[in-house]
Amino acid sequence: MTSLRERKKAKTRAAIRDHAMRLFEEQGFAATTVDQIADAAEVSPSTFFRYFPTKEDVVLIDDVDAVLVVAIRAQPAGVEPIQAILLAMRDVFADLSPEAWEFEQRRQRLFHSVPELRARVMHQMTDAIDLLAGVIAERAGLPPGDFSARVMAGAAVGAMLSVVPSGGLPAEGVTPADHERLERALTLLQQGLPLG
Repeated sequence: MTSLRERKKAKTRAAIRDHAMRLFEEQGFAATTVDQIADAAEVSPSTFFRYFPTKEDVVLIDDVDAVLVVAIRAQPAGVEPIQAILLAMRDVFADLSPEAWEFEQRRQRLFHSVPELRARVMHQMTDAIDLLAGVIAERAGLPPGDFSARVMAGAAVGAMLSVVPSGGLPAEGVTPADHERLERALTLLQQGLPLG
């Protein structure tokens, strides 16, 4: 059970994020300032920066990644790495509330439409590879920096990226069809990349 303090922090973080997203959509990302976001969320700019290191991080910090890693770890020990990722993704996305799903769609539409965010997303792919590589190595009993685990994680992230249309996301953002294509991409990967 979460404490009152943790719930208050989560509520403040959500308010900052909600107001920021609304302002980004109304005014544009570049035209929205941290001061405007803080004012709308009724917090100080310094409070904003305690929750988000930069304005870009309001959009780019992905709350799903940590949940996905926990779900991958929770898969049975004998499950192959790509299958564990697939099963974990099914679990995580099936459990997303309609509000969380809508937020994810808004977030993805925004970072696909703002060039400076898109550039940072591409840079963050190395973080995603590191995150997945760590959990893949851990599940396989390999050392944390194992090269084969990193290659497999990179291939999985590449498969995930291949699902995004080259022109960016459509206006409706990420859809269930995107997750079906993602599953197909990971299944194709699973059929040809050994670990070890």
